[in-house]
Amino acid sequence: MSEIIHFIVETIGSLGYVGIFLMMFLESSFFPFPSEVVMIPAGYLAYQGQMDITIAILMGILGSLAGALFNYYLALKFGRSFIIAYGKYFFFSPNSMKKMEDYFKKHGEISTFLGRLIPAVRQYISLPAGLAKMNLVKFCAYSAAGAGIWVGILAVFGYYIGVWLGDGINTQEIIDTFTAKSANPDEISIKSYLHYIVLITLGCVFVSALAYILYQKRKRK
Repeated sequence: MSEIIHFIVETIGSLGYVGIFLMMFLESSFFPFPSEVVMIPAGYLAYQGQMDITIAILMGILGSLAGALFNYYLALKFGRSFIIAYGKYFFFSPNSMKKMEDYFKKHGEISTFLGRLIPAVRQYISLPAGLAKMNLVKFCAYSAAGAGIWVGILAVFGYYIGVWLGDGINTQEIIDTFTAKSANPDEISIKSYLHYIVLITLGCVFVSALAYILYQKRKRK
């Protein structure tokens, strides 16, 4: 998998903002491409003055939304059996499909927002939304909002890697942090800090989901 990721980054990465869009499209569609190897280097390049962080985040959001729409229409047009039959070629199992469907049924439409902030869920939460024929405007709004938060977190983190390490690291080392089996001390620190960020984000997601559920229960009463 790491060889495939490196190939994609090397092939598309030279396209600048368009490359961000295309890679985030992949990340949000059927192919399990890590957003960390896209948005964190983009944030670091923004620190170096080679990119505008606002444009990079915008392209990341648009790419994520495009990938989410791809999955949405795939599920809407071809249905559950098609996804399960061909999902195995993209590292997607029937068990994964069941988890996505259960998550969507449990949290409803807002799951398209919350799911964008959860690792291993964000890529596929659009599938049950498509199967359920969720309102397209709501789907786009929730997906873009969730993707915007995650993309923004990664880009800002990448920018502060530059503040923290300066020119003592490069984008290839940042990518290797999430793809290579071995890591140097700086790469280990980056992964550790991101781990804490993910935990904090998940905590916020949990609190948000709980608040939403309580609000819905009170609304029904």
